[in-house]
Amino acid sequence: MKRCPECRRDYYDESLIFCLDDGARLLEGPTPDAMPTAIMPVVEPSRSSATRTFDNGAPTTESSTGAPLQGTRNVLILFAVVTAAVFLSWAAYTFYTGRQARQIESIAVMPFVNGASNPDLEYLSDGITESLINSLSQVPSLSVKARSSVFTYKGKDVTPQQVANDLSVQAVVNGRVRQRGDQVILNVELVDAATGNQIWGEQYARKIADLVQLQSEIARDVTGRLRAKLSGTEQQRVSKNYTENTEAYQLYLRGRYHWNKRKPDDIRKSIEYFQQAIDKDPTYALAYASMAESYILVPNYRLGPPKEYYPKARAAATRAIEIDQSLAEAHNALATVTSNYDWKFREAEAEFLKALELNPNYATAHQWYAEFLLSLGRNSEALSEIRRAQELDPLSLIINGMVGVTLWLMGENGPALEQLNKTLEMDPNFPRTHLFLAEVHESVGRFDEAADEFARHLVLNGGSPDGAAAFAQQIKSAARAGGPKGYSLKMAELLEANAGAVQPPVTVMAGYWGRGGEIDKAFSLLEKAYADRDDGLLTMKDRRLDPLKSDPRYKDLLRRVGLPE
Repeated sequence: MKRCPECRRDYYDESLIFCLDDGARLLEGPTPDAMPTAIMPVVEPSRSSATRTFDNGAPTTESSTGAPLQGTRNVLILFAVVTAAVFLSWAAYTFYTGRQARQIESIAVMPFVNGASNPDLEYLSDGITESLINSLSQVPSLSVKARSSVFTYKGKDVTPQQVANDLSVQAVVNGRVRQRGDQVILNVELVDAATGNQIWGEQYARKIADLVQLQSEIARDVTGRLRAKLSGTEQQRVSKNYTENTEAYQLYLRGRYHWNKRKPDDIRKSIEYFQQAIDKDPTYALAYASMAESYILVPNYRLGPPKEYYPKARAAATRAIEIDQSLAEAHNALATVTSNYDWKFREAEAEFLKALELNPNYATAHQWYAEFLLSLGRNSEALSEIRRAQELDPLSLIINGMVGVTLWLMGENGPALEQLNKTLEMDPNFPRTHLFLAEVHESVGRFDEAADEFARHLVLNGGSPDGAAAFAQQIKSAARAGGPKGYSLKMAELLEANAGAVQPPVTVMAGYWGRGGEIDKAFSLLEKAYADRDDGLLTMKDRRLDPLKSDPRYKDLLRRVGLPE
C-alpha cells in the first residue's frame, strides 16, 4: 500500500505515479510504462463529506469516502483525453495502413534509366528491367505489363498517372542504374499510379559479381510491397536465379538486348551472346530457351532455311526443359517448333497450354498460341487468345496488328481496319501495320489504298522511295486495266522479281498467282514449300488461298501437312 504525499490518501496499487486528487501532478515512482490500468482508493465508510484546505488555502469538498471530488474529475478528464487520443491514433493508423496494405493487382515496370548515359550500360538497364518483369509475372494474381508495352516509354518523360491511363495499372516501378568502379548502384521505387505517391523506395549498391543475386533481391522486395499472397512455390519462382555465374548472366542480358531489336544483324548477334552464356554455364536453362527463340526468328524473318534452324531451335528448347521443366519460355519455343516445322499439332497445343499454365502472364505465348489456332481454322479461340495477349501487352505493335489480322481472317473487315488504324496511330513507322492494312484494302477492292500501303511498307523496310512509288503506280495501273485479276497478277510478277529483297511468305505468293488465274503456278510454289518444310504452309486455311480451295490438290496438301479441312 502506498500513501499519496499530496492528499495523504492510501491506495492499493504500489506503483502509483499520479495523484488522484491532482491528476496532472506526477509523483515519485516508476516510469509511465508501469502506470496501472485503474487506480482504486481505499474506501473509508466512516468518514462523511467535509471541507478541508490545501496548502494554498483553497477549499475543496470531499466525498463520503474522503476522496476530493475535484481531483476525481481531473483524473476522469485526463483519462478521457488520453483514451480519445489513443483511439484517434489507432483509427488514423488503421485507415492509413489499410490503404497501404491493399493488394496491388496490376503493375508496369518502366524501363530502368541508364543513369550514366553510358551506351555500354544500356544492355544492363534494359536487361534488369526485363528480368524484373519476368520475375513478377510469376505471380498468378498480378497483371504485369509486358516488355514491349513499357519500352514504348523508353527515353520519354511520363507521369505515373499517364502510364496508369495508358496501361490500366495500379502501380509503377521506376529504376535508375549507375556504375561506379566495380559496383552497380540501383535506385528503385514503387509508385501509386493514381496519385504519384511513392509507396516504397530503396537503393542497392552491389559489386558486379553480385549482379545475379541483386535482380532476385529486387524482385523479392517489390513483391513484398505489393501485398501479394504467394505460396512457397511462387515465392521461389519470383526470386529464382537461373544461373549463379555473373558473366553468363551479363552475356544473357546482352543477348536479350539484341534479340528485342528484331533486326537481321541483331538476331545473329543474340545467338552469339546466348551461346557464350551457355559456354560459361552449360546448365543455364533460360539461355537455352532464348537461344531457341532466336533460332525460330531466323526462318520467320527469311534469314535462313527452316530445315537448318528449326532443328537447332528444338534441340535448344529440349535442353532447357531437361534442365528446368518449369520454364514457360522453353515450352513456348518447343510448341512453336513442333507446330511450324514438325506439323504435330496435337503435341504442339499441349506444349502451348503447358507454357500458359506455367506463366499465364506470358503475352508472347498467348500471341503465338493465337497464331497456331488461326492455322487450324479455330478463329474464335484465336481472337480470345490474341485479345488476352493485348491485355497483357497493350502497346505491342505486332500484337495489336495481329488483332486486326484475326478480325480480317474472320471476315470482319470494318473492325479490322479500325483496329489497324489504331495500331498505326501508336506508331506510323512500324512496317507490318502497313502490310496488314494493304491486305485488308485489297480484299475489299480498294486497290489504290492497298498500293499506297504496300509502298509505305517497302520504304520502312529499307526500300527506296522512288522504287516504292514506281511499284505502287504499276499495280494501280494494272488494277485499273484488269480489275482484281490484273492487280493480283502484277503483284505476283513484281514480288517474284524482287523476291531476293522482299521474300514474301509462300502462301502470299501462291495466293496472288491463284487470284490471277495461274492455279498451276500457285500449286507449284506450295509443293516446293512442302518439300522445304516452309512454315508459311500453316496459313493455308486463310482467305488468301480461296481460289485454290476447290481444287483436289488443295485438300491433298492439307492432309499431308496435317491441317483439318
